[in-house]
Amino acid sequence: MRNVDFYKRFDVDMSPVVKTGHNPYYHQVQAGLTDEIMIDGEWFVDLASNNYLGIANHPELKKASKEAIDKYGASMCATPVASGYTDLHHRVEERIAAFTGTEKALIYPSCYQANLGLFPAIANSEDIALVDKCAHSSLLEGLKNSGCKLSPFRHNDMDYLEMLLKNSRPHRTVFVVTESVFSTEGTIAAFREINDLSLKYGAIPVVDDSHGIGVLGDSGKGILEYAGIADYQGVYTASLGKALANMGGVICGKAPMLQWMKYYSSNLVYSTSVLPSILAGVDKALDLVETGFPELSKRMWGAKRYVENALVEAGFNLTNGRAPITSIKAGDITATIRLAKKFWDARIMTTPFVYPSVPPTEGRIRLIAGANMREETLRRVKDAVREMNR
Repeated sequence: MRNVDFYKRFDVDMSPVVKTGHNPYYHQVQAGLTDEIMIDGEWFVDLASNNYLGIANHPELKKASKEAIDKYGASMCATPVASGYTDLHHRVEERIAAFTGTEKALIYPSCYQANLGLFPAIANSEDIALVDKCAHSSLLEGLKNSGCKLSPFRHNDMDYLEMLLKNSRPHRTVFVVTESVFSTEGTIAAFREINDLSLKYGAIPVVDDSHGIGVLGDSGKGILEYAGIADYQGVYTASLGKALANMGGVICGKAPMLQWMKYYSSNLVYSTSVLPSILAGVDKALDLVETGFPELSKRMWGAKRYVENALVEAGFNLTNGRAPITSIKAGDITATIRLAKKFWDARIMTTPFVYPSVPPTEGRIRLIAGANMREETLRRVKDAVREMNR
């Protein structure tokens, strides 16, 4: 075997980029996050970020992060189990647990890390996971790394899930795994029903609330509030890098399991601690949500409806999501990238999803209009899509 043969394995098929004359990925952002971002010296309407509540550029959040740098430095240069666990860690973990309505929380470098680190620490080949077929890849990879058996169920199909639950009794533990908000379609999990079925059959529900925390529920507390679930018996994960406008991830749940995770989840134990400036930012973001969610939510949903209505009027074919995500059905890879280029040429930044993130012929263009969208910016979007689809 020669080195040249090894490296040939990694040739990326760039033919859709060649056909369309556009690569929609890895653009260098030079300024943001208001309702616009600067790329290559030009301002684009930002419909690509997950800045649902529009607080990523909030002056109080930035001030809190800067003050944490002054107090703790840029990094703790250690893992949490060593000298990287600050009083900020402790406070923010307690706040997140209280905010989500769970017993205890642990902070990870990202929710991807949290989902990867969860299942190898709590599951093995004696267990089975019933997984919504649209669940995030981090959940699937974490499950595969644990060695437990996987059994997908049709998206939000409760009858199919119950059939699987009835046939899963021989296993030591049965996990029912889903997301709260499915980020390519904007659909919301039937999590009340999932939780009830899990309790009925003695299974452990697991939900990734990355696109729900700070978004769903009357107070923005996420899927558990939205579904009306108290004394949650399952496992909860979420990103701190979307509506909460920072980075990192959390695993929440019952105290004994979280105590175990502190010492046996390698993705936590061997990862450098989340920066103090990030933790201070999350702390402040929770303040902003707790004090201002009604107004932030009103503006977020208003912006979502405005963009959605503009796209419908312009003749675009949308998914039927109920979350503040607007997703266009775009076709195969080339058609999706070609449509992304149309938005790009109109100076609108979107998020295209192509295979393998979605099936080969089911590409999506996702648009998220945050609470910080100005009226004049929304009008620009409406005018642009009207011209785009003529």
